[in-house]
Amino acid sequence: MTAPATPPPSPPEHFQRALGLLPAVAVNMTQMCGIGPFVTIPLMVAALGGPQAMLGWLLGAALVMADGLVWAELGAAMPGAGGTYLYLREAFQYTTGRLMPFLFIWTAMLTIPLTMATGVIGLVQYLGYYWPGMTYGTTHVIGLFVMALVLLALYRDTSAVGALTTALWLVMLFTVGAVIVACLTHFDPHLATALPPWAFSLHGGPLGVIPGSNPPATGVQPSFFTGLGSGLIIAIYDYNGYNTSAYMGAELRQPGRTLPRSIIFSILGMMILYLLLQAGVLGVLPWRDVAASTSIGSAVLEKTWGKFAAQIFTGLIVVTAFASIFTGLLGGSRVPFNAARDRMFLPVFGRLHPTRNFPHVAVIVLCAITLVGSLFPLDQVIAMLTAVMVLVQCLAQIAALVVLRRRQPGLRRPYRMWAYPLPAVVAAVGWLYVFSATADQHLDLGPVRINLVLVALAWLALGVSAFLFWARAEKSWPFGPREIREEFLTAAPPPD
Repeated sequence: MTAPATPPPSPPEHFQRALGLLPAVAVNMTQMCGIGPFVTIPLMVAALGGPQAMLGWLLGAALVMADGLVWAELGAAMPGAGGTYLYLREAFQYTTGRLMPFLFIWTAMLTIPLTMATGVIGLVQYLGYYWPGMTYGTTHVIGLFVMALVLLALYRDTSAVGALTTALWLVMLFTVGAVIVACLTHFDPHLATALPPWAFSLHGGPLGVIPGSNPPATGVQPSFFTGLGSGLIIAIYDYNGYNTSAYMGAELRQPGRTLPRSIIFSILGMMILYLLLQAGVLGVLPWRDVAASTSIGSAVLEKTWGKFAAQIFTGLIVVTAFASIFTGLLGGSRVPFNAARDRMFLPVFGRLHPTRNFPHVAVIVLCAITLVGSLFPLDQVIAMLTAVMVLVQCLAQIAALVVLRRRQPGLRRPYRMWAYPLPAVVAAVGWLYVFSATADQHLDLGPVRINLVLVALAWLALGVSAFLFWARAEKSWPFGPREIREEFLTAAPPPD
């Protein structure tokens, strides 16, 4: 699972600039790759309808690279703890006061737990390898049990989180590496390049009998550009986390050099990893079987190294998923907590547990939303969190780059975007394309199907309403004066 782009738990007082380039890249790549590829490779192949799914990973990397250059300039100029929260606060304080950072935290209250919900869904899917034929009700009971264990784990001393994160990174690398090696030992290049006749058709084509369907069903592959939009949604989900080092800007040595390089290197590294994994899987199993799989890692290992190896590595994937959920909610709970302490979000989220000294309100709320999100199909959850994320974090942050170039021309910028504003324009167009692709996705609520764009807009509108009630109580803009503090414009450059 790809963990959300959130900072780890903050030290109580001052950050130390102790992280160099290699740890920053490792942090990014840890966030980018958890259980994600093990549950989304089938979705990518199904979305594009064949081995041309490789294009989804390539174009997804191109989009996040363009967006990564936005993060690189903003993060190098404002190397503090908070990432998007800081950039939106600095850029829009002149016009809308606290509104934009508030809305970012508001959307994070949905995107963080939805990202963790994909981990719960993936964990249960892989448990299905041990117990095939689980009913709809059984899967959700297991999901409830998983979340109860996560909440129990979060209600304790978190001093061991560093060791757990390291263990997660090692297990993930070992598991992904083993699957890639297994694929290479049984790789069939003809199978991996067997494109269907409609691969790049503007009108799609027939899928024939869908593997694993009961009763047997047939399907129709959508047009290439429709499939590509769905594939980009999945790719963005898997690449998410390339910006984690920007949230840790206060802990980086030479952030003006370290931060941009960590983003670029981590995107390139994960692109290579995802391409190897995708190509390897397609070279072992027919693409239709890949598209129908709910535990592709287990299926590949069983095909190549046998049932026993598949059972062992399925357990490692389950452990990876659980650890990702735990660490993601641990770090994610600090986002509303820190914002509330900074008087930029609802004060209830700034409360600490009276005896265990952790933000228990944020933990409970995020766990509850994660549990609800795990009740929906994986592709719907990914599309929903993408739709919500694009509006405030992605598009608004690109706007913040432009605003700050105009409002704070004297801001120290150790890194300036190459060929400005071209990468920003490419990123904006790409995000709009991805957002439009979510218009084809719906949230199924039994007899009711709700367009995911409407869900994203409704959540944003609810956030604006919450902000207005809070701003009125706080007597801040638009019910009071704006607070202008150009924190980074006059700040001394960080020490090396």
